[in-house]
Amino acid sequence: MLDLKFKLVFIFLSALFFSAVFTRLMIFLAPRWQIVDKPTLSRKIHQQAMPLLGGWAIYASFLLVTIYLWLQGQLIDSKISIDLVAFFLLAGFILMVNGFLDDKLALSSKQSIWGPILAVALMLVAGLKIAYVTNWQGGVLYLTDLWPNFSYLTDYLMIALTFFWLMGMTYTTKILDGLDGLTSSIGLISSLIIFMVSLSWDVVGSTTSLLSLALAGAIAGFLIFNWHPAKIFLGESGSTFIGFALGVLSIISGSKIATALLVMGLPALDILWVIIHRIKNKKPFWQGDSQHLHFRLLRLGWSQKKVVLFMSLISLFFGLVSIFFTTKAKLSALFILLFFMLIFSAWLNSRLEKQNV
Repeated sequence: MLDLKFKLVFIFLSALFFSAVFTRLMIFLAPRWQIVDKPTLSRKIHQQAMPLLGGWAIYASFLLVTIYLWLQGQLIDSKISIDLVAFFLLAGFILMVNGFLDDKLALSSKQSIWGPILAVALMLVAGLKIAYVTNWQGGVLYLTDLWPNFSYLTDYLMIALTFFWLMGMTYTTKILDGLDGLTSSIGLISSLIIFMVSLSWDVVGSTTSLLSLALAGAIAGFLIFNWHPAKIFLGESGSTFIGFALGVLSIISGSKIATALLVMGLPALDILWVIIHRIKNKKPFWQGDSQHLHFRLLRLGWSQKKVVLFMSLISLFFGLVSIFFTTKAKLSALFILLFFMLIFSAWLNSRLEKQNV
């Protein structure tokens, strides 16, 4: 048991160390390559040009630790093939390149979306799919049992669910990335929750648990420099890779979709609220603005640190619910989270209107 605990701590600290070193390197290189985020838009809250490419530090450290685990023979179990891991790393590299080009050339949303689409398509080709979900009445519900005489319909359903799940997770963290340390903090909590959930689903030391822990360490190393006042931002590469990686890990950890939804529920519901708000006001739903929850809390007078801690604690609370309670309780928690979001958002808007903000 001591050897196992040492291995887990070693994986986390190794990823953290490499990530911190690579982050320092990106802080040095990004300005020299002129890949910085300038506060040119009204919704930008930083006051000076900030280095981007933080996602490269996270990905590079995650890649190194994953290769090390593979060379040590630690990534071989009966539920996840090494080929799937290789496709996962390749898909991540696609997001890195896409993010680099976006941060350097300021691609339009119609251009930059092809990176995530290609990454998700690659995972589908690798065979990743949501094949079952946990039944709220107990046991597991296999999607193939829905239409046993129409297996091709089930295949299309699994492909569609997996595609929209991964794209949704990818863009949730991308859009969430608006404050110092916000996406990285919630990403760290999410990866640790998936790690703990995988311990109960699989054998201790499984591929899923090790990859989740390596991702957590990589994000933690970057967060040291991304916490307010930040010295570097995630950039397009990092903001998309974190959500994509969490989406993939939530599937291979036993289709723990409800778990990931609980941890990421607040930012996901906030994005849904903002989209509805934009459509209601006849604005393009993909066009960025300052109506997200974290921006509204800032206008109310909260500090960046307070907003990040508030949203992170909510994610942590609902993440712990997913660990210690049944699937039925998780679904109840999702409805509670939805109700909380509606009430809190209405209260927040009321306060802002009274203060004429």
